[in-house]
Parts: sequence; C-alpha cells; structure tokens
Amino acid sequence: MVKLFDLTQPFSIHSPPWPGYPAPIVRYIKRFPAEGIYGQYIETPLHISTHLDAPMHYVWGGKDIASIPLEKLYGSGVIVDVSEVGEWGIIKPRHVTDKIEIKENDILILHTGFHHYYEKDEIAYFMRHPGPDKEFAEWCIKMKFKWIGVDCGSADHPMNTGYLPKARPELVKEFEEKIGKKLDEIFPRKEVHPMHGLLFPLDIIHAENVGGDIDKLLNQRVTIGAFPWKFVGGEAALCRIVAFVE
Repeated sequence: MVKLFDLTQPFSIHSPPWPGYPAPIVRYIKRFPAEGIYGQYIETPLHISTHLDAPMHYVWGGKDIASIPLEKLYGSGVIVDVSEVGEWGIIKPRHVTDKIEIKENDILILHTGFHHYYEKDEIAYFMRHPGPDKEFAEWCIKMKFKWIGVDCGSADHPMNTGYLPKARPELVKEFEEKIGKKLDEIFPRKEVHPMHGLLFPLDIIHAENVGGDIDKLLNQRVTIGAFPWKFVGGEAALCRIVAFVE
C-alpha cells in the first residue's frame, strides 16, 4: 500500500508572505445563520505558504502555472538533509551528492531545517536560512532537474537576493562578520537570484516553503508530486506537495 506524506505548510491569515508583500486577507461573505451556508473571500499574494513559481515569475514571456504539464510536476525524486550548513550556510552540490545518489531529471527537495521557524520566527525563516550559490545553480542545470523544492522562504540564499540586503543592512553586516568577507565577494550584486535567474529560463522551477512531514523522509528516494492551481496567467500558485512511499 502506498503511504502519503504531506510536504505542505498550512495557509491562513497567520501565514507570512515573502517580505515586502502584503499579508493575506480572509473574510466571510456568507454566514450560516443568515444565509444557510458559509462562504469566504481570499485576497493573497502568491508567494506565501507552500507555492510553486512558474518561469513567468522571473522570465519575460515565460510559461505560466497552467502551462506546466503534470508530467513535469510528478516523478521520482530525493529529499536531502543539508541542515548541517546551518544559519546563512552556503549549499554546495557536495552537500547533496555525499548523502544519496542523484539522477538526471530527478525532483530535488532540500531540507535545511528552517521549516520549523515557519509562523514562529519570520526573521530566521526568511533572512537567516542557508541557500545555494551560483555553483549549485549551474549544477542543477547540468542535472536537468524537473523541479526543486526548499523548506524555507526562498530557493536563493537570503543574502543573494536583491531585496533583503537592502531592507536589512544590519543583517548584511552581521553576515559579513560571520563569513569574514564582504557581501559582494561572496554574492556579487550583479549575479543575485541564480536559482531564479539561471534556472527559470530553462524551465527548471522551484517550490518554496515546503514543510509538513519532510522530517520523516530525509535522505530518501520517493515519488513526489506538486499540485498547484491550474492558473492561467499565474506567475506562481499555492500548491499541495505530496510524497508517495511504497
């Protein structure tokens, strides 16, 4: 019998959106005492809770969510624990390949452990998690992954984004002191977002804010499926991510 593991974070008014995005709004438009039914209205950014980015998010003329075939979203993959790199650690290909056999066209989900901060510590969750560098992104291209997932706020290192270092310069200083180098030496400002900018033009997309039962499947090969809305014109979509284990 196949056992299902939910790798999805919950969505609610408490769910933290990507920093700088508005918080979600959930309100009732029908109430049972008066209408005999409950009805709700949601207004939300798409980069919140467990969601899948389409190429359109980062590429002019890129595919929308509805254009991504189910065959690309479902298949064999690995969930790899890279939590040893720790806060602000830089994830390299060896942190994956040393743990488990990786194959071309796999689905790859990275476990940093930072999913435990979801809805508990937004500074840690969005601004202190580890992340890949350009070398890792180039390796992903070589491996032709179907898609990639991360259990934190971004597939890119928080200090390798355009927004966060500008928004929190005091954290940049702390990061530089910890690493012992200037930010531009580690992550050149002209090359930010490699997990978006290098991969999305090649239709190698990713899911962010993965969580749920992920701790139960570390360093294992499983069948994985991502099931977003069939959102025509959508640059991203909330989605359910499930691991299927025989």
